[in-house]
Amino acid sequence: MYHGLLPIWKEKGLTSHDVVFKLRKILRMKRIGHTGTLDPDVEGVLVVCLGKGTKLVETLMDSDKVYRGEVTFGFATDTEDASGQITERTRVTQSPSIESIDQAMASMVGEIDQVPPMYSAVKVNGMKLYEYTRQNIPVERPVRRVTIRSFQRLSQPLGDPVEGTCKFNFEVCCSKGTYVRTLAVDLAKQLGYPGHMSQLVRLETSGCQAEQALTLEEVEQLQASDTLATRIVSLEQAVQRFPQRMLNEEDAVKIQHGQVLPRDYFGTPLSEPTALFYQDKVLAIYQPHPQKPDWIKPMIMF
Repeated sequence: MYHGLLPIWKEKGLTSHDVVFKLRKILRMKRIGHTGTLDPDVEGVLVVCLGKGTKLVETLMDSDKVYRGEVTFGFATDTEDASGQITERTRVTQSPSIESIDQAMASMVGEIDQVPPMYSAVKVNGMKLYEYTRQNIPVERPVRRVTIRSFQRLSQPLGDPVEGTCKFNFEVCCSKGTYVRTLAVDLAKQLGYPGHMSQLVRLETSGCQAEQALTLEEVEQLQASDTLATRIVSLEQAVQRFPQRMLNEEDAVKIQHGQVLPRDYFGTPLSEPTALFYQDKVLAIYQPHPQKPDWIKPMIMF
């Protein structure tokens, strides 16, 4: 039985559920979950939680993500990516200038409002948007506030006079809930063209980078050679983003029993979720009590 995080390199064609299903068979474990869906057409880092690590799923899903992709100007699709049907076309006879592209991208950094794609899993009145689309039911899409930390062009705009398109690569760091394909579409609109996201790779999520990620084939090989444990992110490493407190033996017993404690029990009042350690092992994450401001309570017990 493993406990911790396993960064997986999800290949194109697999759903996130496919990855979890295959890992359950390879590792012979049931207690496995992932920290955020990747579309089948997108490859990249998918962080999988194992054993007690599954208790961290909700907190890890809130982390920023880093993507590298390609945007194409010249035509839009109903899915906002390369898999959809063309809905609008305007030939690009002259590629936008680098200055205008960079200026438009810079204007989208910070908090912005997004309207999610119709082909998405966002729910309205209990139904996913793609279900409305498939049943031809009109629906008003909710506006979502997301944060773009950075949005940068990585390559020169490349025009194709035959296709009437222009494309270039980009990298974006964004908050949970951001639709990168919508970001690509909105960028194209700012520059006066219909557009879509033509490629996407996720490089970082839940604090794990592409360099740490293993393919399912590599996981299978490491499991067979009994060396997979060396590649698993421990619970102690997984909670590094939280403030930490070290416990003595008496306090560790109280924490292991999940006791509700005074807010200033550890001296300085605990004002945010904090990881509590005893002898280099994380026992729990405690948080301010939502109903009793002078007390703290368990958020996650390991």
